[in-house]
Amino acid sequence: MTALRSGDPLTQVRAAVPHTWEDGVRQFNEWMNVKLLDMSGVKVTVGSLLAAVLVLALFLLLSSVTRRLLRRYVERHDNLNLSSAYTVERLTHYVLLLVGVLMALNASGIPIAKFTVFAGALGVGLGFGLQAIFNNFVSGLILLFDRSLKVGDFVELASGVHGNVREIRIRATLITTNDDIDILVPNSEFVTGRVVNWTLREAARRLKVPFGVAYGTDKELVKKAALEAAAAVPFTLAQDGPRAPQVWLSGFGDSSLDFQLVVWLDAEATRRTGSITAAYNWALHTALEKYGIEIPFPQRDLHVRSWARRPGPEPRDPAPDRTGGPDQGNDAARDVTNHMKPSAEAAPRSSEPDPGVAR
Repeated sequence: MTALRSGDPLTQVRAAVPHTWEDGVRQFNEWMNVKLLDMSGVKVTVGSLLAAVLVLALFLLLSSVTRRLLRRYVERHDNLNLSSAYTVERLTHYVLLLVGVLMALNASGIPIAKFTVFAGALGVGLGFGLQAIFNNFVSGLILLFDRSLKVGDFVELASGVHGNVREIRIRATLITTNDDIDILVPNSEFVTGRVVNWTLREAARRLKVPFGVAYGTDKELVKKAALEAAAAVPFTLAQDGPRAPQVWLSGFGDSSLDFQLVVWLDAEATRRTGSITAAYNWALHTALEKYGIEIPFPQRDLHVRSWARRPGPEPRDPAPDRTGGPDQGNDAARDVTNHMKPSAEAAPRSSEPDPGVAR
């Protein structure tokens, strides 16, 4: 009976399992101790390399969780400054990333004390091959601390790019235009170039809309029509007082009297400069037609030798306006209105007084 039990296959498998497990562990340890690099007292094995990858992944995960917690905390407290919270979030990510890289190097078998040997070569690389990348990284840190540019600002660059700042990254800043186009601009361009920040101060802005009328037109009638056009656009800040709309006779053109409609807008309306200007142009055209004021155009003398008179199409009555409302079909005005509705609800409350009227 004992011989049968000792020859039982199940018993033999159970007896062989410990040896197989020990062999597997021993082979795994041998494989993990395979040297990948052994020079100048620095030994990198497969196991140390895997440990370094795990440490770096752990710090990246910690950075992601920390940034998410900071965002939730800011969303729950309306009195916090969004730009300051964004700066803290980015700096926390950079610090955790730097600590993670150093810990990963130490876990891989490269002591931090001996890493100074590679620091010289790294510095030379930054000075030559990675100069632009390092410049953009330092410029991004300057933007975060300088406070002259923050997330949510409406900026205009010397290159003609304009839009809202959505994110300040390590290498570039993400800008979204009014046409919902994302543009990545190197951070160094914001530090060394000319940047117009329309929302650096939450204050009103003045807009000048040029237009021309025919010579011989009554100036007072032009002013009356232009003021009515300004009142018809809902983005005019005030109708009386020091910021009331004004009409300036700015020059004498070749075929027209050149005027400017000067109006004041709030900071939110200036984010849609193209639509705002189009809205006032629409209202000006409507008001000038109402008072029969002629909009001139360049005159040319044509000398025709012969022509065949062809009957043209019969004039038709203009289609009635079915849009309704004070805009009367002003698509540009509706574009700004639709854009300002969600922005007004999410805009942070500011108690700072208006610094004054800019000239």
